[in-house]
Amino acid sequence: MKAADIMTPKVLSVGPDASILEAMQLMLQNHVSGLPVIDQQGSLVGIVTEGDFLRRVETGTKKKRPKWLEILIGPGRLADEYVHTHGRRVSDVMTPEPYTIVEDTPLEDVVASMERHRIKRVPVVREGRVVGVVSRADLLPALARVVRMQSATSRADVDVRQHILAALAGETWVPKSFIDVEVRDGVVELRGRILDERERQALRVVAENTPGVKAVKDHLLWVEPLTGMTFGPPADASPA
Repeated sequence: MKAADIMTPKVLSVGPDASILEAMQLMLQNHVSGLPVIDQQGSLVGIVTEGDFLRRVETGTKKKRPKWLEILIGPGRLADEYVHTHGRRVSDVMTPEPYTIVEDTPLEDVVASMERHRIKRVPVVREGRVVGVVSRADLLPALARVVRMQSATSRADVDVRQHILAALAGETWVPKSFIDVEVRDGVVELRGRILDERERQALRVVAENTPGVKAVKDHLLWVEPLTGMTFGPPADASPA
């Protein structure tokens, strides 16, 4: 599953020159916790979230520090904080250059990025333009779809998968902890990481030799041991 499969394609956004009141009202009216900030050229320039409004002078929640600590922090950072707590435009409070993903980003990488960057939503971009947003709220429906598909999986598919896994378990060349096998309607999808490009063909052969298999789709990534770079299946490879 990829970002395009779960993203919200209708992008609700705000401009950098909009007032913070406009941004807050837009978030409240649409029940969202954040908005991409897009300029007049259609480029993503930032993101504004509920967290950007936590420390505001209007609510008396701006940070208060002892004078000696302010001296250590320095005037530059204090000036930035003043703009953030007193600014009236979205550009004053937004997070510039937000982390983004593309439509083909695997779901596991999306979740890992959210955890690593401690964010709740990620803009999906195509050629510099925002085409969707993936938020934590999108993950639950995605999980529900996966569970429904797994429940609908036929017994024959379960047997095919078990047969393939058993065959792989008997081979010493298989990086077992890195390989996952999915079977749906007789179509086998090979996912995971291999440590030698020659393992790709061998894994395909194992799947093709399994009774009940109609086709094999290769999604394996080869990790080059010296550089750590990853490579997908050859561009000219077609599902068996």
